[in-house]
Amino acid sequence: MENFIYDIPTKVYFGKGQLQQLHTVMKEFGERVLLVYGGGSIRRNGIYDEAVTELHTAGKKYVELFGVEPNPSLTTVEKGVALCRRENVDVIVAIGGGSVIDCAKVVSAAVCSTLSPWELVLHPQEIKKAIPVIAVLTIAATGSEMDHIAVITNPDTKEKIGTRNPLLRPRAAILDPTFTFSVNRYQSACGVADIMSHTMESYFAREDAGLQNRFAEGILKICTAYGPLVLKEPDNYEARANLMWAASWAINDMLKLGHMTQWSVHPMEHPLSAFYSVTHGEGLAVLTPHWMEYVLSEDTVDMFARFAREIWQVTEKDPWDMAREGIECLRSFYKQLHLRSSLGELGIDDTHFDAMAQDAAKQTVNGFVSLSAEDVKNIYRNSL
Repeated sequence: MENFIYDIPTKVYFGKGQLQQLHTVMKEFGERVLLVYGGGSIRRNGIYDEAVTELHTAGKKYVELFGVEPNPSLTTVEKGVALCRRENVDVIVAIGGGSVIDCAKVVSAAVCSTLSPWELVLHPQEIKKAIPVIAVLTIAATGSEMDHIAVITNPDTKEKIGTRNPLLRPRAAILDPTFTFSVNRYQSACGVADIMSHTMESYFAREDAGLQNRFAEGILKICTAYGPLVLKEPDNYEARANLMWAASWAINDMLKLGHMTQWSVHPMEHPLSAFYSVTHGEGLAVLTPHWMEYVLSEDTVDMFARFAREIWQVTEKDPWDMAREGIECLRSFYKQLHLRSSLGELGIDDTHFDAMAQDAAKQTVNGFVSLSAEDVKNIYRNSL
């Protein structure tokens, strides 16, 4: 296992009614708040009213940045930065899923910098300061509530880039599983696929880390147990709670530290979202089995056989047969979640494959198995 330093400064308030803690959380921060959210769902389900009441109780003044897109755009980030500067904002409260929180993170850094938001996305080492972000989570998926990553889309360049800096990690996160009861079946399924992908990106690593791998297998088993259940019983508290907590731990560094490996499937999916506005989780569900089949080799077969045995209870046999059966089990599970299984079903053809593959290969070349732009293009083709 490699050396690492583990430091997670995010204070988590988990469980029913924890939004009532917001006024207490806000006491240690400044007076002027930027409230960031997406569409109208938090107004319809009462979360908005409750949050505003908490801000009033804390004696805070607030302005709003609303309408954050599912793949947050640079344009929206720039609006948030301008709003923060005009209103002298001290702290950001982001209510939503990963897109809203990611947008808030980059706003929090850009308002403290002379560089543009996109320059900070491209050069995160230039982030020297950020105003605090408080995350109020409404969907279990990206884990942005506890990580130091933000993914932003530039609509002009058709780039979707994940940037990272320790200063982007939220100072506090409020996780109430009941807030996810109203998430529809499709978005719930995409969230499960995202959690599983985050886990598998760390699980399939070049170096072994026994404890981290066992943690990863536990998270994957939670997803396979509770993912289908929330589609049938959307208000099942235990199912929603386990998935919400799994999402946070899948990407808060616990799984990857000690055997760091550059991710592979996420860099391939990000161009799909940039060019076609694909829902991130479904794009991952399409690509992951094809990636697994492509990188299956003498060097990787034992790890994929372990995946089959530990996650899908595939019986012991020839490792190659186990590995292939495990990949098919994953593909079948995504179908059980009613997610599509090909790029063609998502309305994607090979028009942009060259540009997409070149973009993805900047990272995949250092992945679990090194993939060139041509390799990535082959995986796209296999996924049609």
